[in-house]
Amino acid sequence: MKYIDKVYTNTTEVNKSKFIAYLVPIGEFLDLQKSLKKEHPKANHIVYAIRELNEYEQIVENSSDDGEPKGCAGVPSLNVLRGDELINTGVLIVRYFGGIKLGTGGMARAYALSVKNVISNAELIEYEKLESYSFESSYNDINKILYKLKSIGIEDFSREFGTYNVKWHIKATKDKIEKL
Repeated sequence: MKYIDKVYTNTTEVNKSKFIAYLVPIGEFLDLQKSLKKEHPKANHIVYAIRELNEYEQIVENSSDDGEPKGCAGVPSLNVLRGDELINTGVLIVRYFGGIKLGTGGMARAYALSVKNVISNAELIEYEKLESYSFESSYNDINKILYKLKSIGIEDFSREFGTYNVKWHIKATKDKIEKL
């Protein structure tokens, strides 16, 4: 599975219709969706598809055709996200009608192509499940542990300073926790 960490955009033209695709991390999806409706008031449709992991590590999906014929826009876009195994990612496609009807098959291909094009420009990051781990150390070992965390590449940690020791809480992949 893969994800992205910033917004990517690409414009695809099919039979004079313009498809502006935005590939976006799930945390920025709703804000971008609202701003696109304001930025493109004359756009015929703003179609979307999203895939995200919930707290149980299950993939949750949703899509919208936004007035296009049912199943001709959102589902083909979602299928491209599935095919590239993207998670915690959404895609928004702004469509401006060019005057030539594409038909249902042509429309599905055009939306899928616009999503493929924006993904081809994106830097995809391999997803690794993070696990939580806690341990205690003496105050004398703080610098050694900080050095070890940095050398392994563990950046997500917190500390609680007690009277006699330090309690560490880290989030990292299983491999990095085993190295620690």
